[in-house]
Amino acid sequence: MELATYFAETRGAQAELARTLGVPQSLPSAWAATDPEKRRPVPVRYCNAIERATSGAVSRRDLRPDDWHLIWPELGTPTETKEAA
Repeated sequence: MELATYFAETRGAQAELARTLGVPQSLPSAWAATDPEKRRPVPVRYCNAIERATSGAVSRRDLRPDDWHLIWPELGTPTETKEAA
């Protein structure tokens, strides 16, 4: 699930995530921006914590769709993931 979808479906999630990560609320907002020009990539150092904080609803794969397989090869290959889905 995309972070923006999670925030839209879960009341107070953006503020709670910011508190959990110890970052300003503007950061999760920028990570979830729907406007591609305003969206910022989620830094790798926050991805595991976001996955845990959302109980897996937002995965590392969701947060880093273009390079997760390079950062976390233990999650499998992109081909394996598509076949499992």
